[in-house]
Amino acid sequence: MLSTLPAMGGPGFLVTLDIALRGAAIALFLVIALATLRQGRGRPAAWLGALLAVGAAAYAVCSSPGPHGELSPWFAPVLMLCTGNAAVFWLFARALFDDSFRLRPWHALVWLGLAIWPVAHLFGAGITTHWLVGVAVRVAVILLALLALVQTVRGWGSDLVEGRRRLRLFILIAVALHIGVTVTVELVFGHDHVPIGLHLLNSAALAAIAAIIAVLLLQADLDSVLPALVLAEAVAPGVAPTEDEPVDPGLLATLERLMSVDRLYRQEGLTIGVLAGKLGLPEYRLRRAINRGLGYRNFNEYLNRHRLADAKQALADPTQTEVPILTIALDSGFQSLGPFNRAFKGDTGVTPTEYRRTATGRNGA
Repeated sequence: MLSTLPAMGGPGFLVTLDIALRGAAIALFLVIALATLRQGRGRPAAWLGALLAVGAAAYAVCSSPGPHGELSPWFAPVLMLCTGNAAVFWLFARALFDDSFRLRPWHALVWLGLAIWPVAHLFGAGITTHWLVGVAVRVAVILLALLALVQTVRGWGSDLVEGRRRLRLFILIAVALHIGVTVTVELVFGHDHVPIGLHLLNSAALAAIAAIIAVLLLQADLDSVLPALVLAEAVAPGVAPTEDEPVDPGLLATLERLMSVDRLYRQEGLTIGVLAGKLGLPEYRLRRAINRGLGYRNFNEYLNRHRLADAKQALADPTQTEVPILTIALDSGFQSLGPFNRAFKGDTGVTPTEYRRTATGRNGA
């Protein structure tokens, strides 16, 4: 009986181990998808996270060693999930880390543009069989992974949600690096000629990523990590979410004085690190105070709330009707007119010029 088992360290053993690791990864990813949907309560980031996990399970199948030339047409949905997962990963990063992100119809076209290629290739549809098209698709996968990393890094410093900051570092960077490395390996060796040792490392990495994500999801409070389903359901800024650990009322009073009296939000280059230094606090304590004590999920959102209130007061002041809007924007703490206009319209639904016209009863700007 023992003589029929693959020799330890031999090619047969490595293939068996690869299959076992991929099976474990697939099972874990499917559990992650179900858990995310169950806890996410219909939020876009939860749906995208579940789809990302299902796509990762599909990738574990698609990237298995061996020739893939003779595939059944019934395998097409798995191929679509596998290839389109790069677009899902990018959208998931945006939905999870940008509280203002909304899914648009054209986002589905990005996914479809990637997902349709392997199906067309499977049925031998014209130009899709050309090797240059395959290279272009793989380059697009790497580009989307890089865009997801940019989304991760861009909002890292201002993110106030502790659980989300922990999820950022592992989930996105690990998955992005995995996508980049595996696509590069395929470009160098070709999909059907990747050494079994690299396949084994790939399956081990998939299983490890799935296991760690599962543990993180068990520890994380998804209600605080995921953006709200509808903005009206989110905790209103200035209203503290319910937390077990109380926030120091003295610290909240100091923050209120710095913003309302000292108008510290006008200071150029103000970051949470700079503010924490002024208060003599570790950054994590200040993040926790603003998030749990005041209900903000992002430091820039916290600053902009004060800046916009300042700007609204100036725009409604009849004595400042001749002051240029750019000057008001800069005096309020914004670095340029573009971000000010976008933030102002996002908050009020009208442009600064329209707001001034209505507030002062003027017929012109």
